[in-house]
Amino acid sequence: MRIRNIATATLLGGLALSLAACGKTGTPAQQGKNTIEPPPQMQVAKDVNITGSPTFDRIKQNGKITIGVKDDQPGLGYKDSVSQKFTGFDIDIANYLAAQLGYGPDKIVYKQVQSAGREAAVGNGDVDFYVGTYTINDKRKQQVGFAGPYFVAGQDLLVRKDDNSIKGPESLKDKTVCSAKGSTPVQNIKEKGYAKEVREQDKYSDCVSMLQNKQVDAVTTDDAILKGYAAQKPDLYKVVGKTFTKEPYGVGLNKDDKVLRNKLDDFLQKALDDGDWQKFYDGTLGKSGSPAPQKPTIERY
Repeated sequence: MRIRNIATATLLGGLALSLAACGKTGTPAQQGKNTIEPPPQMQVAKDVNITGSPTFDRIKQNGKITIGVKDDQPGLGYKDSVSQKFTGFDIDIANYLAAQLGYGPDKIVYKQVQSAGREAAVGNGDVDFYVGTYTINDKRKQQVGFAGPYFVAGQDLLVRKDDNSIKGPESLKDKTVCSAKGSTPVQNIKEKGYAKEVREQDKYSDCVSMLQNKQVDAVTTDDAILKGYAAQKPDLYKVVGKTFTKEPYGVGLNKDDKVLRNKLDDFLQKALDDGDWQKFYDGTLGKSGSPAPQKPTIERY
């Protein structure tokens, strides 16, 4: 998941929306309007040829592109329980990259992969690449390659609306916190010894349910993801608003496929330069009313 924070808003300004990072539009729609726009139409490139990329060779052989995503992160990667369609900033990025590679919506297969299974999914070739609040760090680089970052978030805390006792990570000493298995946020909380107890679930949505049922005191992950959940149920939840990490989101792919990694970096830079990145943000996370954060700087290696 992992998933992470700096992001800004994950959703709606006064709406319920559908950030996880790491969704379902059906449920939020019953609580308010879902303002996340459907993925924009992408111009699909033609006659794309990438020599020396085993991943691209596999994509061509399959005649489709399989992209790992999250499905429970409002405004980022969210699957509508009724239409079964995916929406969010990460989904727009994934669609854009697929289009640049020559594959339109009818040739894209989204595969929901939980945070703990991302490295295996990429390494085993279960997905061609992964776009789902996937924080770039040196430890993960030992197992997967990363293009990007395409967004930078920061870790924060989601708490119940009536809980004023938690004002930041330093307030967690006698609290129970929940996060996703295998995510960077859960590692941060454990390594720093912030909380009295840390509980791990497969999905952040499971953690949010535990928060509602008072089984935990807080949920931690990137601020973008948390704001999405808070926007869905503003009467129940709030985001503390004190980020304490920097989480650069990258596109995870085969560690040894440097050719494709460089090509995806080129595409991401193009989106940043041409204004597409801003459009993706405005149609998803920007619906919260928060301005876009500073554009990320692509870090090639």
